[in-house]
Amino acid sequence: MSAGLQQDRAGSVAERRLPPVAELLMASMACVIAGGIYTAAHLPQRAPLGPAVGLIAAGAVLLVAGAVLVGSLRPFAWQRFFQVAGWAAVAYGVIAALLEFIFVYDDTRGSLLVVLTLSLIVFTLAIALLFGFSVARYEDPGPA
Repeated sequence: MSAGLQQDRAGSVAERRLPPVAELLMASMACVIAGGIYTAAHLPQRAPLGPAVGLIAAGAVLLVAGAVLVGSLRPFAWQRFFQVAGWAAVAYGVIAALLEFIFVYDDTRGSLLVVLTLSLIVFTLAIALLFGFSVARYEDPGPA
């Protein structure tokens, strides 16, 4: 393939208009992180869980919206997306499992443990989708 053709393809991939997937996923992670900060600010006393649950719910809704937008992309470099998102999910899944172990080891129980676990799940999925999308958006999707 000639250098000019490669440059034209790279330019067309970079200039393509895509939905605000990255923005939604970043907002999802921000909600979850804000919920975690709110919860941690009340420790060692028991934190009121209403605001944290609301932030996790908002983060989950933004995560689903981002996933739906990614799923609607045509054409898209799906092989690269799943490769990057899969390995990111494995890496952050291990980190989330270690954090979950720490929560249980520190005698975190009941509804607080559920809230923290859901936060870890939403964060792990959001960052895996974000990494996969961020790499695949610049990959040549091949023939339509």
